Amino acid sequence: MAATELDIFSHEEKRILELGGHVGFDSLPDQLVSKSVAQGFYFNILCVGETGIGKSTLMNTLFNTTFESDEASHYQDDVHLRPRTYDLHESNVHLKLTIVDTVGFGDQINKEESYKPIVDYIDTQFENYLQEELKIRRSFFNYHDTRIHICLYFITPTGHSLKSLDLVTMKKLDSKVNIIPIIAKADTISKSELHKFKIKIMSELVSNGVQIYQFPTEDEAVTEINSSMNAHLPFAVVGSLEEVKVGDKMVRARLYPWGSVQVENENHCDFVKLREMLLRVNMEDLREQTHARHYELYRRCKLEEMGFKDTNLDSQPFSLQETYESKRKEFLRELQHKEEKMRQMFVNKVKETEAELKEKEKELHERFEQLKRMHQEEKRNLEEKRRELEEEMNAFNRRKVAAETLMGQALQGCSQQPFKKDKDKKN
Repeated sequence: MAATELDIFSHEEKRILELGGHVGFDSLPDQLVSKSVAQGFYFNILCVGETGIGKSTLMNTLFNTTFESDEASHYQDDVHLRPRTYDLHESNVHLKLTIVDTVGFGDQINKEESYKPIVDYIDTQFENYLQEELKIRRSFFNYHDTRIHICLYFITPTGHSLKSLDLVTMKKLDSKVNIIPIIAKADTISKSELHKFKIKIMSELVSNGVQIYQFPTEDEAVTEINSSMNAHLPFAVVGSLEEVKVGDKMVRARLYPWGSVQVENENHCDFVKLREMLLRVNMEDLREQTHARHYELYRRCKLEEMGFKDTNLDSQPFSLQETYESKRKEFLRELQHKEEKMRQMFVNKVKETEAELKEKEKELHERFEQLKRMHQEEKRNLEEKRRELEEEMNAFNRRKVAAETLMGQALQGCSQQPFKKDKDKKN
């Protein structure tokens, strides 16, 4: 009955009342602004592009400062991400900016796995936020949110088409992060080639189902500018901190023998459009999209893996305790099943080992018996040879004695014969 009454009440039309005077809750937006300014803001940029394409230069140009950077070689064994966090202040606004660089991206001969470290990094930041969200005692007030709000994907200005590495990487990232493709070093190709290149890039992105970030047009205040900027994607940019004198003023530009390319001249490149869209108009929308779309998708998938689910109008009320107990029992059953499986595997392994040991023991015993028989046979042969040798020695000794006897008799006979002859002469 109570549930029915609650449903009826929830579907009742809300009444609009007029106030008799000023109450004061119209200052709520100002309170939110003051609180947000006091807490400060987080903004995290992921720069994806090949080594030497100008990622660091563009970041320095965007924020009009010089960030810490190391020269990267083209001989990296794999891709690794290097995040660096900076505290920036403009007027009374404090921004904690994190710039994540993809070191070694596109430098390997085999580029098949180049996107994986980037995907893993983004998922790790989502997981860290989810773990903080699931804590009993949460501390979001001072939590350093490292979730990536925007991915600036730097495209090499070939003038022909996207590389397969670009398409594969952006396709893997489009469900996890807001992507804005930009053509780096746009001053290296002509205007006509650049226009055709932009059309070709957008055509390939659409045909391959790559979802890039579209500037929102729901808010009437920014509908016109965002709609026009969506038509300029991808932005063709040039970065430089070098100041060159053009006319009577100093401007940031790249100086060439034939002239200069001014960074903030919209006839030369789209840098101003990128800065306007990224920092001055849509920064908060990028943060909201990251939380409401990409993080929520990751969170939902993770919670569904853990067994949590939403309730429908026709289903029973959802109980966190019941879900926990159910998952706990399921985990214990799975653990018991794995334990029993491991025990059976251990028993089978022991039996196999025992059988192998018995077989080895049998082989060793047979080998021992064989060696024993061989030893006895050799012993008998040696005994036989010893007896034969002893008989030969005895026979030899007998012959030796006989020979010595005969020799003695012969010598005695010889000595008696001359004595007999002398005796006959005397007679």
